[in-house]
Amino acid sequence: MLAAKNLPLTSPLSTLSKISDDFSLSFKNFIPVTKGSRNNKITCLSSSSQSIIAPEMDTQSTPAQTRVKILSEALPFIQKFRGKTIVVKYGGAAMKSEALQASVIADIVLLSCVGLRIVFVHGGGPEINQWLGKLSIKPNFLNGLRVTDASTMEIVSMVLVGKVNKHLVALINKAGATAVGLSGIDGRLLTARPSPNAVQLGFVGDIASVDPSIILPLVDNNHIPVIASVAADATGQPYNINADTAAGELAAALGAEKLILLTDVAGILEDRDDPGSLVKEVDIKGVKKMMEDRKIAGGMIPKVNCCVRSLAQGVRTASIIDGRLEHSLLLEILTDKGAGTMITG
Repeated sequence: MLAAKNLPLTSPLSTLSKISDDFSLSFKNFIPVTKGSRNNKITCLSSSSQSIIAPEMDTQSTPAQTRVKILSEALPFIQKFRGKTIVVKYGGAAMKSEALQASVIADIVLLSCVGLRIVFVHGGGPEINQWLGKLSIKPNFLNGLRVTDASTMEIVSMVLVGKVNKHLVALINKAGATAVGLSGIDGRLLTARPSPNAVQLGFVGDIASVDPSIILPLVDNNHIPVIASVAADATGQPYNINADTAAGELAAALGAEKLILLTDVAGILEDRDDPGSLVKEVDIKGVKKMMEDRKIAGGMIPKVNCCVRSLAQGVRTASIIDGRLEHSLLLEILTDKGAGTMITG
């Protein structure tokens, strides 16, 4: 078991070593080609904020030897995770910023290109709030969970399944990978049940069961499932499912190597009022103690709970990372410094 280890954090980037900085810089400019000659203009990915598909890079921006060095240093991490299932929950600031969204899409396409089995789960809180505002419906939250009455549930379904999901699928497909959009309702992927706090929360559901059989052929064929966190109960009643919870339960059902939650904070903090108190690594015992001591509260509670539950069901590691960092997924998976807090079993 690993004890909690605190490292100082003077800025979101200060915890990353020079290799991490070089790695991130390199992938802003380095664009793997899917096929064809070196002069081929169609690329596997680009991190451009204007377009994921981009013309051939300016080779003067990063020396060739630097690019090769960065790739060689990433090799042990690629070997470690190649063929392994990684479940990524996408949300927060990374959904609001076009530049960060481009970075996330570029990261998952690159990771898929080098052989990782990516499952992409998303919420859509900002989009939901925007549409609720257009309809003069005030959003309400209880312990980090959205209170969802019948009219709100209708908006949640339309926004998550019909708008956000298809937008993300289109971006991934444009970037050169093959994405397939689903919700928890499709193929009974997620079966919901009412939350114990249904009186207060309305149509907010817990997950009664997971049947991943619909997505296994997709990941086996190097496709990227993009899953909206909406599910139905046995009667067909739709429920709003917390996207962190959905990702955690899917990770457990798939026997994932790693669960990653993108957030709007640096990770778990030893002192909530001190952004420099980032806990880089902690085990289940340590994180439970932090919850008992009320060091973890608010919206972080369901995130930590879903991480602990997924680890208890066999997921190797779960990370809560800073989605405000450009290429945070690459920093978390392909460097030894990470981009937030890793929880171990």
